[in-house]
Formats: sequence, structure tokens, C-alpha cells
Amino acid sequence: MVEQELRSTPLEAVHEELGASFTDFAGWRMPVRYGSDLAEHAAVRRSAGIFDLSHMGEIRLRGPQAADALDHALAGKMSAMSVGRAKYSVLLTEEGGVIDDVITYRLAEDHFLVIANASNAAVDLEELTARAQGFDVRVEDASADTALIAVQGPASEEILRRALLGADSAVEGLAAEDLTGMKNYRFTTASYRGQELLIARTGYTGEDGFELYVPHAQATALWEQLTAAGGEELTPCGLACRDTLRLEAGMPLYGNELGRDIAPAQTGMGRLAAVTSKQDFVGRAAVEAYDPTDRRILVGLTAEGRRAGRAGSAVRAADGTEIGHVSSGALSPTLGHPIAMAFVHPDHAETGTDVVIDVRGKDLPARIVDLPFYTRS
Repeated sequence: MVEQELRSTPLEAVHEELGASFTDFAGWRMPVRYGSDLAEHAAVRRSAGIFDLSHMGEIRLRGPQAADALDHALAGKMSAMSVGRAKYSVLLTEEGGVIDDVITYRLAEDHFLVIANASNAAVDLEELTARAQGFDVRVEDASADTALIAVQGPASEEILRRALLGADSAVEGLAAEDLTGMKNYRFTTASYRGQELLIARTGYTGEDGFELYVPHAQATALWEQLTAAGGEELTPCGLACRDTLRLEAGMPLYGNELGRDIAPAQTGMGRLAAVTSKQDFVGRAAVEAYDPTDRRILVGLTAEGRRAGRAGSAVRAADGTEIGHVSSGALSPTLGHPIAMAFVHPDHAETGTDVVIDVRGKDLPARIVDLPFYTRS
């Protein structure tokens, strides 16, 4: 069987020059680390890290009924968003499972940008296109020409100010207050080297931060401009530390905490379904008919020592009864002890409950705690 060639982001040469180690992620050749996972993780918590996320999918919906089409397609009420805002939502199956979790930006009254996870980008495009039938809207795949760079961490705003507001920054139409006054899940647009630059205060690390969207041709120049402005405060970061950062922040990962066999209510995301504020949407009937009885729900687990439960590890009650499984787990770089997210039976999900994680055949005592594990001060 012929192996499929991995796709590359427009920043691959930059990563190679920086000495990155690469991995196959959803068919993309992505930097997993540049040196130490722990050092990269700590840099984001302490100052700032820069990530290449150009493997994500970008889908545009334009037309007079773009908002109506998204209200039908997604669980959230996109029509209620103002221009300049973003919203987190889920794309559901008819049975109420999660096809993907997405962020949607309202660029204009009749123009939206939907960000899909890399592993689901093609499926999301197909679903959104099918669900837009009957609405006056065009669905366009913008992924092939869109680069995404994230700057995350407490120093991110100051780094962006230095990088983008200087006289020689090649950015036009951006003022200091556009950055300093930007709230979470808001965005602004400007011109970078004559092309549109979208700057959003969003992220997946539990820290303050920004995500910047530019055409492929401008990606390398923007990366280099940001890293020059960041200096020692800004560290290149790979996918490995992005995973531990999001785990500490209690953020779900598709394929671990989200999937077609998992209802939003099981992960505490039932609020994302706008069953009281809008009309029918795909999956609504299943959401309304959801029966929580015996459906495992997502909890946080903490333990002592250095061993951590990993995805798939069994979770047992004190009497030895298996009550669930770990969906994501790691030794927390920030907290210094093992943490995990797990799906457990609701009868055993109360905060403070003692459980046992099976870590490669050995028992690891753990306790159920509230999520997230880490919140920035």
C-alpha cells in the first residue's frame, strides 16, 4: 500500500530551521516540539509561546441567509452574534453526537468564518455544505490559502503591540486600542502587506492570547516579525505542549472528550445547544430527548506521584467496580502532579470521591475534582 504524503504548512521551512521534531497529525507534518516539552509549556505560562496552527480548517459562509444557515447547522445561535465577535459551538449529528467543535467569527452581517479541527475539516465542509442547501448562502473552503499563527501567554498582548504597531510593521488599519481593548472572543481586522489580517483574542491554552489569520504568502513574514518583537519572551511551541496546556485548562479534545458517540451534556457542554432561543437545528430533537441515566459524564482527576493515567486507562470505584475510563491524562508541568479527565458513571462523579486509575496494571489512587485544573491569575 502506498503511503499518503503528508501535507505541509507554509511555515515548514521555518520549523526545520528551528530544529523542530515533526509528527503526523491528521495527515499533516506538524512540529511536535522544538526542544523540551516542559520548557515550551512553562514559557506559555510564564511569558508567551508561538504556535503554527495552519493545519486547522477555515470555511467561509457568505450570503443573505448565512446566519440562518449556521443556526440550522450548528447547535449555537450564530445569528445573535454581533459583527466582530466569535462563538464556540458544536456541529451535531442527528442523533445528538458531536461531529466537531468549532469557533465561528462573524466578519460581516452576511459573512462568517468557521474554524474546524484539522482531523474534521473535510467532514465539516461536507456537512456545512449539505446543511446550507435551501438557504441563500455560498459555502467556501478557504483552508488551502489560510495560515493560522497563535501567540499565547501573559506577554502576548505586549508582543503583538511591538510587532504590529511599529512604523515598519507593514500593518495598516490597526490602532493600539484595537488590541488593548479587545475582549475574549472578539476580533479585529487590519491589512498586512496588502492582505487581510484577522486578529482574534482566542486560544486553546488557558492563557491570554491571540490567533492571527493571514494568507499563506504572508505567513513566514508574520512569524518572523512576531518572533523578532518577542525576543526571549516568545518561545516556538509544538503540539506536545499545546496538549498539556489545554488539559490543565480543562479544554476538551476531539477524539478524546468529544465524538459522535458523546453527547454535549456528558461533557458539561449542554448549554451550547440553543434549545430555548432558536428554532430547529440538526440534532435538536436528540438534545431535547437526552436521558442522562447511566450516561458517563466528564470529571477531573488528580493524583500524587509521577505516574499519570493515559487515555483509555480504566477508572474504578474504591470497591473495585469499573466506573469509567480516562479520556486524557498527563503529569501536569505546572502543578507537578498527575491530572486526567475521565468519563465516569454519574453515581460516582461527585467532587471529592476517591477512585483508582489503572496505570499499566498498577493502581493509582486518585480523587475527583472540579475542572479546570489550572486557571490563570
